[in-house]
Amino acid sequence: MKLRIIVTLKNGVLDPQGKAIQHALAGLGFDGVADVRAGKIFELEVADATSDEAIDEMCRKLLANTVIENYRVEKS
Repeated sequence: MKLRIIVTLKNGVLDPQGKAIQHALAGLGFDGVADVRAGKIFELEVADATSDEAIDEMCRKLLANTVIENYRVEKS
């Protein structure tokens, strides 16, 4: 089974990387960008029998810092 784990900062958490990207886009002439939030995507291939609980544990223990980040799992 293939998984895509999307990790994003929670609302209210400052995103200096997103601000730097927004500033760079404005410097390149893209003035219509109001906000940028940067995140991470992890693509995993796991055994079909891998439980949702195990996937959630992977995310909570390693892939996302749940204090400041949210994550969602897409399966295919």
